[in-house]
Amino acid sequence: MVATYSRRTTIFSPEVEYAMEAISHAGTVLGVLAKDGVVLAAEKKVTGKLLDLSGATTGGYGGSGEKIFLLNSNVVAGVAGITADANSLVNYARQAAQQHLFSYNEDIPVELLAERLCDLKQGYTQYGGLRPFGVSLLYAGWDPHYEFQLYHSDPSGNYSGWKATSIGANNGTAQSLLKQDYKDDVTLEDAIGLVLKTMSKTMDSTTLGSEKLEFATLTLDPETKTPRAKIYRPAEVDALLKKHDLAKKDEDEEMKTS
Repeated sequence: MVATYSRRTTIFSPEVEYAMEAISHAGTVLGVLAKDGVVLAAEKKVTGKLLDLSGATTGGYGGSGEKIFLLNSNVVAGVAGITADANSLVNYARQAAQQHLFSYNEDIPVELLAERLCDLKQGYTQYGGLRPFGVSLLYAGWDPHYEFQLYHSDPSGNYSGWKATSIGANNGTAQSLLKQDYKDDVTLEDAIGLVLKTMSKTMDSTTLGSEKLEFATLTLDPETKTPRAKIYRPAEVDALLKKHDLAKKDEDEEMKTS
């Protein structure tokens, strides 16, 4: 039986709190804004050995399609929460971005895209017969108005701009680490190191590897001056971890195969 508050049309229901609770148990997503780019990293759930991940490792532009998505040529998003809800919002955001491009012949401004998604999410907290989307998003983007930007939105429809932030499990610990180490003039390379260092201390796993981590950057092409999004493939994630001395040790591999 549906509770009475679910049919009301003028108040926020407690279901928003339930959605926030679901997000707090999801894999951590980190975002850091640098002066020459934006970095996103996300913790993936460890899946069973029998799951076929060949499409995630060889197809598309990289990533597993679980935590980090390309919304438009100038916006990448990381999600934490219910994957089915995230897929619905990602599709909506992609359509909104393409509609803006068709109407105005320009990429949609990052804040406008976040606002469009939040308008949809807020409606689902208010109208009868609906439930809130159980997902939070981090938007990493660039536009000529405000250049590199990082936004966060939650199930209530609120959004805010950040220099560095975290959502999902252990986000309190991650926020504390980011407050200690973040600097306003941080470069993209330093931001990558900061994100990997923070993820290594906040993830539930003791080791980092491509099977547990997704990674993406958004930079500006030096020649065309257009945004360039890169979602790292598993081999590239492992190489990045090795570069920063955070890759799995040989004994971990031996234990895995034994």
